[in-house]
Amino acid sequence: MSPSGRPRPLSLVFLLGVGFASEGINCPSGCSCQYLEVNCTGQQLQEFPAAIPLDTRQLILAANNVSYLPAVELSFLADLVYLDCRKNLLGDDLDFTFIGVAKLVYLDLSFNNLTQVTFSTFSHLLSLVVLKISDNPNLVAIEKDAFANNTWLRHLDVSRTGLTFLDTSTVRNLPNLRFLGLSDNVWHCNCSFLDFITWMTESNVQFPDADNITCYTPEGLRARKMPGVEAQLYVSCLTQLYKQDYLFLCLIGFCMFCAGTVAAWLAGVCAVTYEVHTSKGEEEEEEEEEDT
Repeated sequence: MSPSGRPRPLSLVFLLGVGFASEGINCPSGCSCQYLEVNCTGQQLQEFPAAIPLDTRQLILAANNVSYLPAVELSFLADLVYLDCRKNLLGDDLDFTFIGVAKLVYLDLSFNNLTQVTFSTFSHLLSLVVLKISDNPNLVAIEKDAFANNTWLRHLDVSRTGLTFLDTSTVRNLPNLRFLGLSDNVWHCNCSFLDFITWMTESNVQFPDADNITCYTPEGLRARKMPGVEAQLYVSCLTQLYKQDYLFLCLIGFCMFCAGTVAAWLAGVCAVTYEVHTSKGEEEEEEEEEDT
């Protein structure tokens, strides 16, 4: 009720309630907190901040020096849907880190020191829609089933990393994928990568910054745009034989020659044996006739 005895407008009551709630928020030192949001951008944090409100939905830790995300502390934030950890020092050991934040929809791990992504890294994030792991220059490996459980993934960015290869099944089995960032990587456009390049031409996925998705090796294809090299790569992979291919063909030929020689020898032995047996039979019949 207002001082005049009239009911307060509902919107004003709501704002006052939010204001009172915000005043009681236990905000981590150096961070700013609003209703369901904690922002610790650029605070030179060395560790994951303590005393984060348990009902936090959006957590921003961008531009700090955090090198480790504690799984236990993260699991207390069960309602977290947005996590921004870009521009930190996070390393390669992220397996099972996000096991307790299954509602997470947005995750930004760009500009860190990731070296690999395994099945256990993001397998518990069943609701994940946006994943940014770009600008990790030491990221050299993504397991082919790394995103097998992330079927809602719509936006994936692996640009500007150390990746040279990406298995086609890693992205082909994501039914909701619409945007895939691949630019400025050191892609090795060999025959093993032909299947992925073909998938790029056939899929409905959009590739941001497509002009910078180029081959790095071999030398003859360097700086050529993908998937524009598909035709050339297709021809070279079907017609080109390497030293091991010639060795294999020679081995097969030698084995066929040996097998043919042995088969001819066995056939000759069988023929001679049959001929000798037949001749003996005829001689015995002649001798019997003479005796009679």
